[in-house]
Amino acid sequence: MKPKEPRMEGLELRVIRHPLEFVQPARTSRDVLTTKPTFFLVAQHPDGRRGCGECSLIPGLSPESEEIALRALQEVVKSGTLDPVSVSAQCPAVRFAVEMALMDLEGGGAQLLLDNDFARGQESIKINGLIWMNSPEHMMQQAAQLIQHGFKTLKMKIGVLPFAEELVWLEAVRSLAPQSEGFTLRVDANGAFSKSDDDWKPLQKLEKLAHLGVHSIEQPLLASDRKGLAKLCAESPLPIALDESLIGVFGEERHRLLEALQPQFLVLKPSLIGGLAAAGEWLTLAESLGVNWWATSALESNVGLNAIAQWTAGQLEHATSPLPQGLGTGGLFTNNVDSPLVIEGEYLSIKPSTPWVWPNSFEQ
Repeated sequence: MKPKEPRMEGLELRVIRHPLEFVQPARTSRDVLTTKPTFFLVAQHPDGRRGCGECSLIPGLSPESEEIALRALQEVVKSGTLDPVSVSAQCPAVRFAVEMALMDLEGGGAQLLLDNDFARGQESIKINGLIWMNSPEHMMQQAAQLIQHGFKTLKMKIGVLPFAEELVWLEAVRSLAPQSEGFTLRVDANGAFSKSDDDWKPLQKLEKLAHLGVHSIEQPLLASDRKGLAKLCAESPLPIALDESLIGVFGEERHRLLEALQPQFLVLKPSLIGGLAAAGEWLTLAESLGVNWWATSALESNVGLNAIAQWTAGQLEHATSPLPQGLGTGGLFTNNVDSPLVIEGEYLSIKPSTPWVWPNSFEQ
């Protein structure tokens, strides 16, 4: 994917800090988040077009800290140009923000980054429903609500409770969403199986999950444990998806990683791997090796979610075995940017008649 105007000079650039506030604390095996750092890169073209890109960071997971990201964004502003390749690969969220702003300008400055049926509001993307970590009772409530809203694919975060306890509520969720009725159950461990557990070895956990009819598990071990991941990918009865393992991997190292680990799936998060061009390179490599994939937002606002969704829709047009995508995080925040993105049932779509409503800070 090559931009039409790779530098787009003569721009007035600004960085707007916009920390996103969660409706309720978001808990994973790594941390509990109530807010998250987010910056918008606003680019004003001399002809009146305005493009916007989002730099979305997840503390403790994004390669760049908030301070490093801000400095990199300020360097972009100082340059007066939008050139994604000039941004260090060690700042993937910043590179994605530059790429996004450039694509927005090229599309006319109306958040129509790509020309496809989804962007025009004519097609939808099937997505999974996400169950956040909480008390078992609250997770069951989340599952029931998602099923009631029409979701057939559920994804659950695991790895905080003792595994024996998690098995109990996973079995309860499976009773709500039986495999025989076409429900798919995914789990995401965020590397939690690397923690010491005298009662359960990682492979034993995967065997139990497979027995429950779970579709796949994302990142059972930490990305640093490549030897352990290779062994699990080879021996696990449950398909394994790589997520955090893709962060900070570039060039030929990508091919070596996939050949060494041989996962069944990749989870593509543009904010963590360097933008849509980088996601496209991972996707091409995965497909050449017979590895399937899905794209997932990384706690972006609707600005980033919109960009990822439009790109994903374009890739799905050519996918041989398309899977439900992980693009349903737009409703997590109290101060999100109002947008034409809507979720109806298990589908994400764009309503072209609904306008974008930008924060007042964009007009200053």
